[in-house]
Amino acid sequence: MDEILRDCIVSLTAIGAIFGILYVLLLTRHRERMSLMERGLSPAEFSNKKGILSATLRYGLLLIGIGVGILFGNFVEIEFGVPRQGAFIAMMFIFGGVGLIISFLIERKINK
Repeated sequence: MDEILRDCIVSLTAIGAIFGILYVLLLTRHRERMSLMERGLSPAEFSNKKGILSATLRYGLLLIGIGVGILFGNFVEIEFGVPRQGAFIAMMFIFGGVGLIISFLIERKINK
């Protein structure tokens, strides 16, 4: 019975912490926007369409890199006899990093 009570308390605390952080984040964002609007700035300046494209590109290339890393990890495990965990983790990080570098280069080219 004690384990169930402990698990419930931990779960409720984690959920409460997540909602508390989100509440403070959204409240701060709202106050910041209201103070900027009081100074005469338009709400159109808050929308960041360029950032949405950038995040989509970044996450897309990261996930593609992780997928390619899983494939290469399988290949390295079979061909070279590297232990399974090491091969998969190393290749996922390597190709995920390559995907992020490619996204940075594409963003830099777009911004010029």
